[in-house]
Amino acid sequence: MTTKTAWITGASSGFGAAAVERFVAGGWRVIASGRRMERLQPLVARHGAGRVHAAAFDVRDEAAMRAAHAALPSAFADIDLLVNNAGLALGTAPAQQASLEQWKQMIDTNVTALVSLTHLLLPQLIARRGAIVNVSSIAGSYAYRGGNVYGGTKAFVTQFSQNLRTDLHGTGVRVTSIEPGMAETEFTLVRTGGDQAASDQLYAGAQPITATDIADTIWWIANLPPHLNINRIEVMPVSQSAAGLQVHRN
Repeated sequence: MTTKTAWITGASSGFGAAAVERFVAGGWRVIASGRRMERLQPLVARHGAGRVHAAAFDVRDEAAMRAAHAALPSAFADIDLLVNNAGLALGTAPAQQASLEQWKQMIDTNVTALVSLTHLLLPQLIARRGAIVNVSSIAGSYAYRGGNVYGGTKAFVTQFSQNLRTDLHGTGVRVTSIEPGMAETEFTLVRTGGDQAASDQLYAGAQPITATDIADTIWWIANLPPHLNINRIEVMPVSQSAAGLQVHRN
C-alpha cells in the first residue's frame, strides 16, 4: 500500500500540530509547514525525517513558499492532500477602532497565502486525484462584534472552497471547508496579543472544541472513499449556538 503525503500549514501549533500527529499515526507522510522551526523540529525528531518534513517559512512570503516546495525531498514530492490551516485573527475592536495593519495581515495570511499555496499545488493534486481541506470558521457565517475582517476572510475561504469544488469537477479532486466554532488553542492568545486571562475567561466552563477534535475530523474527511466529498462541515461545541440579532434602542 502506497504511503500518502499531506501538506499541513500552520503546523507549529493548534489544529495543524494535532493534524500532523493524527496523520503520522495513520501512516501518512506529512510536510509540516509553519513560521517557527523550533516548534516544527520536535515533530521531525519524534517521528523521524522519513515521516515528517519540516518547512519553516512565513506563508505570506510567496517566494519562500515556492522555495520550500522546490526543496521538498523526493519522498515528499507527491502530495495527496493539502490542509490549508494557517490563519489568524488579530484584535477584537469594532471596525471603526480597528488597526488597518492588522486587517491587512489577516487578509495576507488567511486569503492571499491560502490561494497562493493552493494554486501552486493544484497540478499535483489533480495528477494524484487528491484532496484539499480548507480550515474556515463559523465567523464566516455568523457576524459578531469585532469579527469584521477576520469574519470576511473566513467567508472567503468558505466560498473559495465551493468554487474550487465546481472548477475541479471531473478531476477527482475533493474539496472541503471545515468551519469550527469555539476552539481552545493559541487562537485567542494571538488575537489578544498574549492575554492569558482573556483566553481563560473565554473558554472557562464551556468545554470548547479541542485541536484533536478538528484533527480527527480532517482525518475522517481525508480517508473517506474517493467517490465521496464533504462540501462543508460546521462544528461547534454543544455549549455554543448561534446568537440572536442585536438591537440598539434610543
